[in-house]
Amino acid sequence: MKVVIASDSYKGSNTSIKVAAAIERGIKKVDPSLDVVKLPVADGGEGLVQALVPEEDKWVYVNVTGPMGKQVKAEYALYNEDTAVIEMASASGLPLVTDSVKDPRKATTFGTGELIKDALDRGCKTILIGIGGSATNDGGCGMARALGVKFLDASGQEVDAVGGNLDSIKDVDLSGLLPSVKNATIKVACDVDNPLCGEQGASAIYGPQKGATPEMVKVLDANLKSLAELMKSKTGQDMAEVPGAGAAGGLGFGLMAFCGGVLEKGIDLVLDSVGFDASLEGADLVITGEGRIDGQSVRGKVPVGIAARAKKKNLPVLVIAGDIGPGISNLYEYGIDAVMSTVNKAMPLKEALERSTELLEDAAERAFRMIKIGMDIKA
Repeated sequence: MKVVIASDSYKGSNTSIKVAAAIERGIKKVDPSLDVVKLPVADGGEGLVQALVPEEDKWVYVNVTGPMGKQVKAEYALYNEDTAVIEMASASGLPLVTDSVKDPRKATTFGTGELIKDALDRGCKTILIGIGGSATNDGGCGMARALGVKFLDASGQEVDAVGGNLDSIKDVDLSGLLPSVKNATIKVACDVDNPLCGEQGASAIYGPQKGATPEMVKVLDANLKSLAELMKSKTGQDMAEVPGAGAAGGLGFGLMAFCGGVLEKGIDLVLDSVGFDASLEGADLVITGEGRIDGQSVRGKVPVGIAARAKKKNLPVLVIAGDIGPGISNLYEYGIDAVMSTVNKAMPLKEALERSTELLEDAAERAFRMIKIGMDIKA
């Protein structure tokens, strides 16, 4: 029996490949003869670099401006001699911000722009950037500033364009944008399909986890709308409704509007890169997962992307997740056949994270024992 394991990372506890290894150990406790294929995958958020470039000697480390203005050590990888793979979360991610200072009104993507600039300065012609896991809500303006774009107020003075003051921007000077940006191909791996503004937009859906109160969400959303209208008048293009424009606090929008980036479904881009479809030949079961699965997972997350491809070959799909949120019944319409939680008793989040590897292995064993029962009944 051949099993393909392709899971996202479990944020805060395990990388994609470590998750796959734990699942393999669990299912082989039930059947040691299993033929297991493990693939590291990501959807554009945390784990993209490791999925596409697991060789750490190809990683580049850079000191950049973190989301709240302090210097942080970030990394990206060289996929080949002229392609860089970047995770915006490495420079501007939520894990870099403590709860006590979370404030999406002040957070910036400037460090992400510094990573892009470093890659371009090294001669990269293609930038593949994953934009999940942000602490920001600045519409990508910080990133653009690092690449030479200026944001001006009504008096022509430059604005430190962060989420809380985007409404003060009255003009955008694109003349200083680095020529290397204009000459590069920028592919944006999105893990969600949210528009920039509105009830499903960046601020409303993701602002609260970044520290936004309901009142902040209203202000942030209005500010992003103001930015979008200004850029529409500058470029003649309305990019606010493009699926993924709202990813990473509007960085998806910013990469399109300021850098000519093209948004792609992150999971599809990664699956093509790691040869996922070929790995399904002769398979009997696909196991995938992520740290938390809920109704929002249909908007571009790893398990749904995996299931869509597996179903083309009529393969059953099992999801093993750290936490199961509301709305998962909808996922069964997207090719997922069953969902198993790693948590085997009531426990604090801290304990669940600390025991993540052990719990993954246990959940995989439990799930596969159920699968074997089903196989025996069918036989």
